[in-house]
Amino acid sequence: MGYLIGIDGGGTHTTAWLADRDLSVLARVQAGATNPVKIGLANTQQEILRAYRKLLRAARVRPPQIGAVCAGLSGGDSKPIRRSMLAWMRKSIPARAHLMTTDAAVALSAALGESEGIIVIAGTGSIAFGRDRRAGVIRVGGWGNQFDDAGSGFDIGRKAVAAVLRAHDGRGKPTSLDQAICRQLHLHAITEAVLMQLTAQDIAALFPLVQHEARADDAIARQLCRESAGHLAELATTIISRLHWKRRAVPVVCSGGIFRSSELIRRTFARHVHEVAPRARISLLRREPVEGALLLARQLMAAHGGTQSNS
Repeated sequence: MGYLIGIDGGGTHTTAWLADRDLSVLARVQAGATNPVKIGLANTQQEILRAYRKLLRAARVRPPQIGAVCAGLSGGDSKPIRRSMLAWMRKSIPARAHLMTTDAAVALSAALGESEGIIVIAGTGSIAFGRDRRAGVIRVGGWGNQFDDAGSGFDIGRKAVAAVLRAHDGRGKPTSLDQAICRQLHLHAITEAVLMQLTAQDIAALFPLVQHEARADDAIARQLCRESAGHLAELATTIISRLHWKRRAVPVVCSGGIFRSSELIRRTFARHVHEVAPRARISLLRREPVEGALLLARQLMAAHGGTQSNS
């Protein structure tokens, strides 16, 4: 008894690891998207259950041997969703203790442990969290692609299509994104995009095209990356201002595919943050966010002796 399961669920894919009490990883698996806001509770549960079963098979572990499970999901910050998912986890994933939280919480744990600092996450969506020395947590952004997610993969992809449509009309500058997006979406002309039923994941999947064209020095693609960096920096600097950290060497950790993929975005992000907080220590998350889920699972099991579940 005492194995740990950590799950990091995002809007595009899910990573799940199984480890022993010493955090030695015994199995690693991938599953599909697990954002309950975007794909619904049933689909989210299906993907988590698929990952869980794959872990048990890979590690040759039986359900009664699981001590604690921590699932951090994008879109998991809604209390009704957390309650529903936690109740489902208790029934469907046998363990002594369960924790249902957000992908940001597990990334924060992976990045900072229990120390103070800021994490900015940019993948399909975007969000930032800051934690002070009293363990108080501030959230900025992450209010969904309909109203927010500035600087995210979805935001960049949507703006890329909009830029090509503007160029088609003569309202904007020509861009090599036109042909790249049409190839990706199998379109004869960019105007066909408005007739497609694209998911948030489909739109976010256009980001690598923007990244590629930015490296090829397309002016529109580079501008989209710089705009993204500015929006993401705003998440961090808002927390810095609210916590009065402008003069401090606060750690600012960047996580997610947008930061990992684009040096231009990382560099521009750092410049904007340093304009507000010159001593800020900016770094790219070197650990996998799912490691934070395992850390939280171990803390949960230790704190409660493996006797109860928590939301």
